[in-house]
Amino acid sequence: MFQIAAVPPTSSELKLLVSELDAFQEQLYPTESNHCVELTSLAEDTVRCLLVRDQKGEAVGCGAIMLQGNEAAELKRIYIKPASRGFKLGERIVTELESVAMQAGCSTLRLETGIHQHPAIKLYQNCGYQVCEAFPPYLPDPLSVFMVKQL
Repeated sequence: MFQIAAVPPTSSELKLLVSELDAFQEQLYPTESNHCVELTSLAEDTVRCLLVRDQKGEAVGCGAIMLQGNEAAELKRIYIKPASRGFKLGERIVTELESVAMQAGCSTLRLETGIHQHPAIKLYQNCGYQVCEAFPPYLPDPLSVFMVKQL
């Protein structure tokens, strides 16, 4: 059984998972198309982070939202360790982040992912996200897919 819980952006376990995600994305995209955000650089009142733990208590997945004002937020840093994939954890993380966003007064969730991350794109589509135009602070990028969902 997996447990999902809120953690601060300074969590060392969260930082480790995010560094694994960064290493993965660095292999797929050039620096200018890697739109990574350091969660600890955001104001604490604008970010909410989640950590997924397995039955042994090991951190195996994460995700975050960045509140953007105007009842909008952006999904950030969703990652599941390869050995823990196949258990619908991505769907659970997205659902939990949507709940957190609604509790924060958001009605729109957006995200940016890369064109080479087919499982991620499929996950978001299965969760009801639709492809959209680039949104601030992003500019159009041929290596990016932008998506949105009304909550």
